[in-house]
Amino acid sequence: MRATIPAGAFAYEPKWDGFRALAWAADTDGLPRLDSRNQRPLLRYFPELTAALTQLPAGTVVDGEIVVVTGGSLDFDALQQRIHPAASRITRLAAETPAQVVVFDLLAERGDDLRRAPFVERRERLAALMGTLAPPWHLTPSTTDRSEAARWFTDFESAGCDGLVCKPLDGPYREGERALTKVKHRRSVDCVVGGYRLHKQGDRVGSLLLGLYTADDELHFIGHCSGFADADRVAILERLRALEGARGGFGQGVRRPGEPSRWSGDKDLSWVPIAPDLVCEVSYDQLTGERFRHATRFERWRPDKESRACRLDQLELPVGPAFADVVQTGRPA
Repeated sequence: MRATIPAGAFAYEPKWDGFRALAWAADTDGLPRLDSRNQRPLLRYFPELTAALTQLPAGTVVDGEIVVVTGGSLDFDALQQRIHPAASRITRLAAETPAQVVVFDLLAERGDDLRRAPFVERRERLAALMGTLAPPWHLTPSTTDRSEAARWFTDFESAGCDGLVCKPLDGPYREGERALTKVKHRRSVDCVVGGYRLHKQGDRVGSLLLGLYTADDELHFIGHCSGFADADRVAILERLRALEGARGGFGQGVRRPGEPSRWSGDKDLSWVPIAPDLVCEVSYDQLTGERFRHATRFERWRPDKESRACRLDQLELPVGPAFADVVQTGRPA
């Protein structure tokens, strides 16, 4: 699906697939900070970044993305595993999958509050600051050339870029506001409906459980689709109930719905299997491994397509430069 990149006085930058964070230089107590957007402390989960934070000059705050790089690309699964309550596991993963930081904005430098300054000034000062920092600091690319941004949108996906962020050149830093334009990748794929979950009201479908066949002809659970109008939910449930109690369903030895994880907590994961005869086209923005990161968007039913033709090899895997080839890394340590 074609993305529309806005024209105008913008700086265009890759949108990185990580955890957004504000990094603060050491305060009067000598302690640096690494906080999420909702001000939750993150440094305990990424202790290996403490030394990097001490490189920041006093009174400096940068905005960026915490990432983990595996095989030249960002690895969101590995990044998620870093959020763990056990100190021993955090220590082990800090060594096995160390985090890095991609910076893209400068809120303050040496006590100088830059939030009201135009982005073009903040970017210039951020680039100069990056020349004084060593890895694991990285500076995201930035361009005012829309055609160059369109190339990045396609070419940089292999490095872990999941779209573009378009920033007004004269815009101040706006905390907690959606003042930026984001352009995300979006693709479509034909999936088999292998089951469903009921809506909390009980008389309509809550979500469709989607699958694709593996090379071994097992139906692999890849995600769900839930954005339906109420009238459609009722009609879809009637259609699905006619397929209950029949052959097939999600395979054994592959990913299946309802599998517990530390993210699901006490959430009801029950579902109803159906015969894998229905095919629908959905669109999605991101993949994590062999699953959709977020809920998909239903596009249409595909009665013209055989379910066995819906296979994992439909998924497009980006090819192109590695993460290290895209970002500007700080000076050698």
